Amino acid sequence: MNLRGGVTRLLAIVGGLVALTGLPYAIYIILYELRKPEGSPAKKEPVEPAVSVVLPTYNEADIVETKLEDLLELDYPMEKVELVVVDSSDDETPELIEAFFEDRDAPELTLLREDERRGLAVALNEAYAAADNEVVVKTDCDSKVAPDAIREAVANLADPDVAAVTGRNAEVLGGSKVERGYRDVQSKIQTLESHLDSTFIFHGPFSAFERDAIRPIDEDSIADDTELALKIRKEGGRVVFDPAIRYREAAHSSFGKRRQQKDRRAMGLLRLLWRQRGMVGRYGKYGRVVLPFNWWFMIISPWLIAGMVGIATLGALTVGGPVGLVVPSALAAVVLLGSRDALGPFQLLYSLFDTQVSLFRASLKLLAGKGDGTWDVDQELREAFN
Repeated sequence: MNLRGGVTRLLAIVGGLVALTGLPYAIYIILYELRKPEGSPAKKEPVEPAVSVVLPTYNEADIVETKLEDLLELDYPMEKVELVVVDSSDDETPELIEAFFEDRDAPELTLLREDERRGLAVALNEAYAAADNEVVVKTDCDSKVAPDAIREAVANLADPDVAAVTGRNAEVLGGSKVERGYRDVQSKIQTLESHLDSTFIFHGPFSAFERDAIRPIDEDSIADDTELALKIRKEGGRVVFDPAIRYREAAHSSFGKRRQQKDRRAMGLLRLLWRQRGMVGRYGKYGRVVLPFNWWFMIISPWLIAGMVGIATLGALTVGGPVGLVVPSALAAVVLLGSRDALGPFQLLYSLFDTQVSLFRASLKLLAGKGDGTWDVDQELREAFN
C-alpha cells in the first residue's frame, strides 16, 4: 500500500469512529434545540417545611467551622433546621462541631460519631435514618452553598411529582477552566434530561430529597447521591436538576491532579449504571432516553475514543514511520495546554475529552476489581475552600 492510500484509509477509519461516537451527542443537541429547556421543570411553590441537613465529615478540622458558618447564613429559618453530622474523624473535627454549637439553640444538632471508617455510604445511611424532618438536604463539607439554596430546593419539592432535586456548580473554586467547561455542558444536559423526565447525576455539594422517598444505598457505593436519586426515580418519583440551586466546589486543572478526583467519581457512576442496567428501556423517557445517553457517554464513548487514539497512533506509525510520532506528540501537546487552561476556544472540547479519559481509566480500574466506599482528603482543595 502506498503512503497516500494508507493515509486515506486511516483517515476513513478514524472519521467513521468520530461519526459513530458523535451521533448520540448530535441527537441530544437536536433535542435541546427543539425543546429549549430553561430552569427547573418543577411547579415551584414558596414553602417552608422543616429541613434536616446531613453533613458527613472526616478530618475536616481546617474547614468545618467555615462550613458551619456558611450553613448558619442560609436564608432559611434556623428553628426549622436540624443539622445531622455523621463523623468518622481521627482529628478534632467532632470537638470543634460541638464547641461551635455549644451556645446556640438553633439549628438543632445531631452528632453521630463513628468509631471507625466504614465508608461514606454506610455513614449516609445512618445519617438519613436519623433525620427527622420532612425534607433532607445533603451537602459536603468542602463546598459552599448559595444562601437561597434550601428555599429553591423546597420550592421544587413542593411539586407532588418531584421527590428529589440537585443543583449546579455556579463557580469552580480554584479557578479550573477544565472543570468549568465540563460543568457548563453538564448543566445543559441535566436541564434537558429534567424536562424530558429526570436527570441521572446528582451532586454531593447539594442535593435535597423528600424524607419518605429516601431508600438505603449500597454499602460499597461510590456514587451515593446519584444512586439515591436513581432509586427514588425507580420507585416513581421524579428527580430533577434546577440551575437556580447554586453551590461552589473546588477542582484541579492539572491533568495528574484531576485524575484522583474525577476517576473516583467516574468509577461510582459506571458501577451504578451497570448494576442498574435493568432500568434501561423502562421507566418512561428516563429509561428510554436519559439512561441510554449516559450509557453511551460514560461506558461506550470512552472506549471508542481510546480506540480512535490507538488506531490513529498505530496507523500513523505504520504508514509514516517516525513521522507518525506527530500524532501522539500532538495529543500530548493538547493535554499539556488543556491542563493549563491554555486552549482558548478549544478549552471546552478539551474538558469533555478530559472527562472521557477519567471514564476510560475508571472502567479499567473497575475491571481490575478496584473501588471502595472511602474517600481521601485533598488538602490542596481544602485550601481552595478556605
